[in-house]
Amino acid sequence: MPKSDFHDDDDDDDVVFLGSPPGGGVNSEDPSVPKPVEAQQRYRTLECRHFWRAGTYEEPSGPLHRARRADLESYDFDRARVHPKFLHSNATSHKWAFGAVAELLDNAVDEIHNGATFVKVDKINNLKDNSPVLLFQDDGGGMDPEGIRRCMSLGFSSKRSKTTIGQYGNGFKTSTMRLGADAIVFSRASRGSCVTLSIGLLSYTFLRRTLKDDIFVPMLDFQINDGQIIPLSSNSQDEWDSSLKTIIEWSPFSSKEELLLQFEDIGLHGTKVLIYNLWMNDDGLLELDFEDDEEDILLRDQAYSGGFSRSNKEIVHCHISYTLKYSLRAYASILYLRKFSNFQIILRGKPVEQVDIADEMKFMKTITYKPQVCMDAEDVSVRVTIGFAKEAPVLGIFGFNVYHKNRLIMPFWKVVQEGSSRGRCVIGVFEANFMEPAHDKQDFERTPLFIRLEGKLRQIVLEYWKHNCHLIGYQSYSTTTVKRKLKDSDKHSYEHLSKTQHKMPSVHVDGVARLAEPSGQACAQYSIVEQSEPGENSEDIEIMDISDPMLIEKISEESIQLFMRRAELQLKTAQLKQTVEELEHELEEAKSRYSQLVADLETQRTQQVKK
Repeated sequence: MPKSDFHDDDDDDDVVFLGSPPGGGVNSEDPSVPKPVEAQQRYRTLECRHFWRAGTYEEPSGPLHRARRADLESYDFDRARVHPKFLHSNATSHKWAFGAVAELLDNAVDEIHNGATFVKVDKINNLKDNSPVLLFQDDGGGMDPEGIRRCMSLGFSSKRSKTTIGQYGNGFKTSTMRLGADAIVFSRASRGSCVTLSIGLLSYTFLRRTLKDDIFVPMLDFQINDGQIIPLSSNSQDEWDSSLKTIIEWSPFSSKEELLLQFEDIGLHGTKVLIYNLWMNDDGLLELDFEDDEEDILLRDQAYSGGFSRSNKEIVHCHISYTLKYSLRAYASILYLRKFSNFQIILRGKPVEQVDIADEMKFMKTITYKPQVCMDAEDVSVRVTIGFAKEAPVLGIFGFNVYHKNRLIMPFWKVVQEGSSRGRCVIGVFEANFMEPAHDKQDFERTPLFIRLEGKLRQIVLEYWKHNCHLIGYQSYSTTTVKRKLKDSDKHSYEHLSKTQHKMPSVHVDGVARLAEPSGQACAQYSIVEQSEPGENSEDIEIMDISDPMLIEKISEESIQLFMRRAELQLKTAQLKQTVEELEHELEEAKSRYSQLVADLETQRTQQVKK
């Protein structure tokens, strides 16, 4: 059976599917008749829409709630319970919202081997309250009833191939709950001659508002026979109706017909995920910004503009190492190492143009690295591509883009000290399939292997910089600048040099003094030092070898501090100049008013004298 898209195969022992949850208060009323609008508005959202605070709440403790808990506890559970708070705490593994988006994109990319050709990411509106809804849709193999139940369960995965990205069986739950409080899934699958439609609702709002102490996931299944859509019920019709009622009450849709309409644009097979009640930031604005760019989804509160000069800031803001922090289009463009041949990420109606980091380099080189994975493991060989950024030396961007199974894990990972001139503008890219990524796929596990890799990459960067920094205008490490210190103690050496020069004939060619061999032919060019006797007015110059890396780094850091101090002083000077100009202007106005008052007073006196 093909794997399902947006799907983290799992046992369903820890989540209650289908039917009316015991003690949940869901009755057998007509499911097509929704509650009054006032009640829906009161229950459809959480009191707190801030993600990092949504997991902190206390359950009411009145007699009614105690009775409901007792009813639940009296039920014969032959399984482990999972409290709804776990949905939130599980999602906190994603510190970055775009990391959650990447998980959902991964599920669609994993479906390429099942025929997927696209994944759409877009914003639509909630039919009930017109609030934004985040849409993910692909044309992969889809999920049958068993597959969608595994998708909605926790922690099991059958994705163990060398090509699929997902592996923990947790990505769908963590990613959807990180982006919004609720998600509804529509999936159509064709398994032989059997065509099924499945709907599942994972709603943190529903679980919170109805005071559940276990995770209940309402599910609906349909089968298409001779063009007719027939409901499938594994248990009783009452349970199926209860699931329909719950989904209608807590989803953006108000009837079974509206739910089925969502399958019309899916095609013969595929999956659609809608995430709603999206999280907000501290200012009460949506964490995801859909308004500033109609062709992109932006992340609020992620833009950073410090640390750059005014002349470079505009260029920095356009570079992908900066824009990927807040632009989904930029992040998705480098999310996968190898370009797709027959697959597209379509963001808000426009395909994402993939970017190969290697194309952003100049003076590129390839280095082979063989990590020592473990004693009994096969030999591993990694090709590390390294070079200077095209914008070098104007911009000091640097770092490695590290991929795992084609998926970007660490963008522009800095392995050398930030602020140091060594390694400036050096970027690299490689695929590290010999290590395991962390659960959020934004980092690697901090193992000894990872630490050794970091040290090796630092060595690679410094070696590349040492031999190639002159290509972007920096002084090569092989060049040694010598400054002579002329003191009384050096007088003997100086006189010896002068005597030697007097003994040897010299010729002048094109104004340049050259020492001549006895034959009179000019030899190698020689730098002439001004021949003045050392005395009190002579300049003391220390002999200094700047080939010492530590010395160069120290000088560079001091230079940076001086430039920053100079910029601060220039800014203060400009501010003081502006203040002086404003004060002078105010003084001129005061003088003008004073002159006018004197003139008026003189006029009044003249008039009084005439009277």
